[in-house]
Amino acid sequence: MNTHTLSTAIEYLKGVGPQRGEVLKKELGIFSYADLLQHYPFRYIDRTRFYKINELNADLPAIQIIGRVVNKEILGEKRGKRLVVQFKDDTGLMELVWFQSIKWFEKNIQTGSAYLVFGKPNEFNGRISISHPEIELYDPKAKKQGNMTLQPVYNSTEKLKQFNLDTKGIQRLQAAALEIGIHEIEETIPAYILQHFGLMDKKQAMWNIHFPADVEQLNQAQRRLKFEELFFIQLKILKNKLLRTRKFKGVLFEQVGEKFTTFYNEKLPFELTNAQKRVMKEIRQDTQRGIQMNRLLQGDVGSGKTVIALMTMLLAIDNGYQACLMAPTEILAKQHEQSLKALVDADFVSIELLTGSTPKKKRKEIQESLLSGKLNILIGTHALIEDTVQFQNLGLAVIDEQHRFGVEQRARLWKKSVVPPHVLVMTATPIPRTLAMTLYGDLEVSVIDELPIGRKPIKTVHMYESQRLRMFGFMREEIEKGRQVYIVYPLIKESEKLDLLHLEAGIEAISKEFPLPDYRISIVHGKLNAADKDYEMQRFVKGETQIMVATTVIEVGVNVPNASVMIIENAERFGLAQLHQLRGRVGRGAEQSYCILMSGNKLSNDAKLRLETMVRTTDGFEISEIDLQLRGPGDIEGTQQSGVLDLKLADLAHDQALLQEARQTVIKIYEDDPDLLKPEHQILRRYLESRNPGISWDKIS
Repeated sequence: MNTHTLSTAIEYLKGVGPQRGEVLKKELGIFSYADLLQHYPFRYIDRTRFYKINELNADLPAIQIIGRVVNKEILGEKRGKRLVVQFKDDTGLMELVWFQSIKWFEKNIQTGSAYLVFGKPNEFNGRISISHPEIELYDPKAKKQGNMTLQPVYNSTEKLKQFNLDTKGIQRLQAAALEIGIHEIEETIPAYILQHFGLMDKKQAMWNIHFPADVEQLNQAQRRLKFEELFFIQLKILKNKLLRTRKFKGVLFEQVGEKFTTFYNEKLPFELTNAQKRVMKEIRQDTQRGIQMNRLLQGDVGSGKTVIALMTMLLAIDNGYQACLMAPTEILAKQHEQSLKALVDADFVSIELLTGSTPKKKRKEIQESLLSGKLNILIGTHALIEDTVQFQNLGLAVIDEQHRFGVEQRARLWKKSVVPPHVLVMTATPIPRTLAMTLYGDLEVSVIDELPIGRKPIKTVHMYESQRLRMFGFMREEIEKGRQVYIVYPLIKESEKLDLLHLEAGIEAISKEFPLPDYRISIVHGKLNAADKDYEMQRFVKGETQIMVATTVIEVGVNVPNASVMIIENAERFGLAQLHQLRGRVGRGAEQSYCILMSGNKLSNDAKLRLETMVRTTDGFEISEIDLQLRGPGDIEGTQQSGVLDLKLADLAHDQALLQEARQTVIKIYEDDPDLLKPEHQILRRYLESRNPGISWDKIS
């Protein structure tokens, strides 16, 4: 839709002009006729059918009904004055109510006459009513009764409404744009694909999304446009994968050498689970193909991803290469350093940590040993991608929690080696399958879906405020067994002061229940400086304190195997993913661990579902699917930075089958015609070139 008329600036459309044009740009990002046509309705009012009074309830949207006025009277005084009309059909009686223009309606509505009424039903004192309905006399002889259409409803804003650009105003503009632009809408999908899936053509779809003739036409238009969105996301993602596999040859890890074998036979502290063995096999195959590995390793907190990362690093070292591990925060980078050094000593492999706070002298030593090849593994934060950090022979880059890093940052890591290193991306945030196919569609995916042997699943319970004393009693029992307890409070930016007060009140209550000298408490929150935070955390890690009261700063980066209880205050204020991450802070030792979700007595339906899900399952993937259904993909961490999910119609939670069809279609196209040279694929090639003007197809030939 980038032809002449459709690319015209929005202010030139009839009914817009400079002022409205400015407000459309600012409020909705609509700059051209094409942008306007892609501002789709978010719902439709169904005026294609009539309801009966006995079918009505307050949950229905606006509806149409035919009935007869049996009585009308003005009730109340001054501000409470209203016109109440008794309205009936053959199934029951209801009320129509007006608070404004009372005299006009009282004069013009005729008792005994039949009317066609349209409005939103409400329920008050057990009686159905409609306030300020649209009303017109019913003529049984008329061919067309009322407005028999699906009426689109568009997103608007208060500012837009000041310029009469409410849903009806936007609808008028859509009609004007379609009238002059419909003939310029070009097809974007090859005819054979439209035919195979029975998809509507682009012109029809664009007309019917804004002005559907009926429900069937609307469904067809939505299906077509959703398929198109998902299809082109996959076309771009899989193009990148194709570019990479053709352009970038990977280093070969041909041998399983002495380091890997010795570690596996002598140093591995536990037997690998079947899932870990499967993932290791997938990595071995990847690194022997002569193509750069790009693999996403998914696994819940504590599933054993670090061991897999280390074994892959040892594989690199055995083949004469260096490895690095990049983490998003200093605390996480330190934790990785400690974890790796606990598994292998300095005589076995050399490991160093590089972060923003590494002293200058130490930094120089690291850079020298890195360049000489003496240093095997470098762990760090963004500091790793600085130009001064030069490897002698980087063969593997492990990236933890990839969604915290931008594409450019990862690309800078690639450039540290002549042949781009193999990339292993790890995440402890289970990603729903549909989201993984969209966000990480160019990566191969491995999943560690079982806990290490000897780990017991965490028991989760939901308690209300009224059960607080019982919760304190349970804490005492666990502390007497020598265990430690986390108590986490929410911290939401908009109400930071309120949350801090809440945290302080909580600390006061806990200090009374667990007084000195018998009990000691660590307190950690975002207002503490880094040194104090670290001091408090270290006291808890060393076992000098039994209780850690914290805000969500402990969500990542703390590993205390002796902590067996996680209490989450105001659990209803947390999202599912966050609750699951917090729960993963316990259950790291061999003892039975518990998660207690404390909440107020009144809960919304969504909050109830979140807490019930947490109690019912510890499966991170099941939780992530429910989270996607509840929140939608836009709120899932990492989707914003990806820039991939600019979805206007498709919904990853509900359009999984459509995504699967789109992806499979794209895979077949690239297998058959990787450079999109066939005549029927020219429109796809043009689409990719228009979106990426710099794309050079000879790069991959």
